[in-house]
Amino acid sequence: MISLRDLTVRYGDTVAVDGLTTDLEPGKIYGLLGRNGSGKTSLLSVLAAYRKAAGGSVTVNGVDPFENAQAMRDTVFVRDAPDVPQADRVGKVLGFFARLRPRWDAAYADHLAGTFGLDRRKRVSALSRGQRSALGVVIGLATRAPLTILDEAYLGMDAVARSVFQRELLADYLAHPRTIILSTHLIQEVADLFEEVLILDRGRLIVQEDTDTFRSRGVAVTGPEDAVETFVSGRTVLARQSLGGVRQATLYGSLDDDEQRRAGSAGLTLEPVGIQDLFVHLTSAERTPEAVR
Repeated sequence: MISLRDLTVRYGDTVAVDGLTTDLEPGKIYGLLGRNGSGKTSLLSVLAAYRKAAGGSVTVNGVDPFENAQAMRDTVFVRDAPDVPQADRVGKVLGFFARLRPRWDAAYADHLAGTFGLDRRKRVSALSRGQRSALGVVIGLATRAPLTILDEAYLGMDAVARSVFQRELLADYLAHPRTIILSTHLIQEVADLFEEVLILDRGRLIVQEDTDTFRSRGVAVTGPEDAVETFVSGRTVLARQSLGGVRQATLYGSLDDDEQRRAGSAGLTLEPVGIQDLFVHLTSAERTPEAVR
């Protein structure tokens, strides 16, 4: 169980995480979304005990993870470039983690290394960007830490390798359940893995919902301009687009059966909005965090 209470992270005068309060239940895959500078990596760094919070509290299984040896052993934090010595060979790096991590699965690490085409004899400095990302993914998955944090860990991979990563992550999670936090900009590719979605915007948590509920909150209403505007009056409109006399309005908020029937009677078309599109609308520069609460 992860519990955050009024968590604040600062860099000088800059507030990266602003009074965040939430709980994350164990044994789920969480999607942590946010634009650049939203505070995602700062938050994850506190969870992984890489950084001490400036204010508030964080507990993982009831203890503050900072400088707590047991909590750190039970957490793995992999970023877009793995934090390993560049001069070491891949085999040495994997051997180091095998000695350091009590739940390390050497056979699974070998399987992943072969799947991603990692040469154990190569030095980390000689790996391509995609291979370095693959090394980070091997570390993140084979560690099998109760709290596994992947912060854009697979960003350097090509499309095929990313697809393999998604398949491996889901299969291993089902076989060995644990808490996994995925922070990503490639939302559309991995959204089906998320069980719960969290969105940070300018250091504040603006959305935390199970994925199906969050998906249901987005609806695109299309039809004659006047009919659309009448229907969406009083609702949270995330965006509008017009072409000739036709307008499309993106709403935030689910519609009940009666509202859907009323839309059909007015000649309006209703379509679902994907998680990525919802995210883009909710975090647009002109929208304030309070506007979607």
